[in-house]
Amino acid sequence: MRILLLNSFVCHGHVGASAQLFPLQRLGAEVTVIPTVRFSNHPGYGHFAGEGTSPNEIARLAEGLEAIGALDGLDGLLSGYLSDPRTGAAAIEAISRARQRSPEALYACDPVLGDNGRLYVLPGVDELLRGQAVPAADLITPNLFELGLLTSLPCGSLAEVKRAATALQVDMRAAGPRAVLITGLRLETTPKNAVDMLLAEGGAFHRLRTPFFDLAVSGTGDLAAALFLHEYLRFGDGAAALAAMAARLVPVLRLTAARGARELALVAAQAKLAAPPRQFHVEPC
Repeated sequence: MRILLLNSFVCHGHVGASAQLFPLQRLGAEVTVIPTVRFSNHPGYGHFAGEGTSPNEIARLAEGLEAIGALDGLDGLLSGYLSDPRTGAAAIEAISRARQRSPEALYACDPVLGDNGRLYVLPGVDELLRGQAVPAADLITPNLFELGLLTSLPCGSLAEVKRAATALQVDMRAAGPRAVLITGLRLETTPKNAVDMLLAEGGAFHRLRTPFFDLAVSGTGDLAAALFLHEYLRFGDGAAALAAMAARLVPVLRLTAARGARELALVAAQAKLAAPPRQFHVEPC
């Protein structure tokens, strides 16, 4: 399995591509990375150094990869944090270039915009995602806040989330599976000690419920998006991919919570990530 990532890169910690590269490699995937930003650490620490990758550099990196055949024979494409519209447009163009070389590759868009009412990106990135990334995507993995931004629809109840997911599917690539996975759902139907994920695919909805871990870490959404793409490439089915993704994700979160860690415990939990001790099941909803 070969995957191209376009996401943020941090020298320290596990967020963006730095939360995706090692887990995917641990599961046997060959991964190529084009960084959209290069930071010392996640800005949540209160201090960081580094800068965004310029559009010209992203284009040059993509050209270099194409020249050596590294964009040929890809199975999956995954985009994440696009800090500003110009960088984002260059990243999406790199995805398009890769798809021309690997037309069968599935493109998973993790539309990183923000969470809990807070934006992480500059103005214009949401319009870029709606206008360019969503129409090219086969899989999309927004959180609840991002789903509302992408669709301009209310997402306060399960019925509203379903309507918004269906609306988003309409704008996705017609030839693809149009799978939408909404993460981090805590609605009126969700127990206080749990968190839900909702999958919309092929006119059906499936829910998966996992324990809720009160974590002060970043990168969980990045990890979930990468694992979901990996499992979708394995199974070719969203429900099966969701169950397998959750089985790998939860041990990482459990150990992170047990340690009170500031970063995801990816290295410490790698054995359970590779061979999950518990299976999770999806249910139609």
